Amino acid sequence: MSEIVTIQQSVMAEDEKYAFRIRKRMGRTLMVNIIGSPGCGKTTLLEETASRAPFLFAVIEGDLETSRDAERLAAKNVETLQINTKGCCHLEAHVIEKALESLSLDAVDVLFVENVGNLVCPAEFDLGEDFKVAVVSTPEGADKPLKYPFLFVQSEAVLLTKVDLLPYVRFDKEMFSRDVRSLNPKSPIIELDLISGAGVDTWVSFLSRRLEEKRAHADRQST
Repeated sequence: MSEIVTIQQSVMAEDEKYAFRIRKRMGRTLMVNIIGSPGCGKTTLLEETASRAPFLFAVIEGDLETSRDAERLAAKNVETLQINTKGCCHLEAHVIEKALESLSLDAVDVLFVENVGNLVCPAEFDLGEDFKVAVVSTPEGADKPLKYPFLFVQSEAVLLTKVDLLPYVRFDKEMFSRDVRSLNPKSPIIELDLISGAGVDTWVSFLSRRLEEKRAHADRQST
């Protein structure tokens, strides 16, 4: 067991070097790592963001197989790069750094990484992002924050999707909020109905504010 831990720590330490280079490369572009289970609504969220955002964005799309999510976003005129991990449960920074060579970063304000559907492994790896976002849907159950605490401790926003299903599924919203707050008191919880679009403007406003903060910090660093 100690050998496995040592190897994993070595891999992560090496990947952090790539993450450091990515942060320097991003400049005034905001990079957001979106993490959630399969089917929680990550791609639909990005589709709705494309319809309302006042900023331009691109997406690195991580999946085990197929390019279906990337095709959906391309139909919204979003520049998208598909990465198929062929069984790997997460994206890593060295893969992201290589992918950046194929994207026109100068033409976008925000770069989203839609990570492989998983609440565990993607949370452990630094991709050079500005922050992580946790996405949970109501059908998954309200117990996810305490079951997968590492993701929620790290995330700077928690998105609760499919709230339109609350009348039909067992989901203790008070427990969910309480558990998120116990792990990360500062993280906003944004409720989303991606069918009607409710909550999307709140999400877009959050991103716009973070983009302004990133640009202001970059401008201060350059003077």
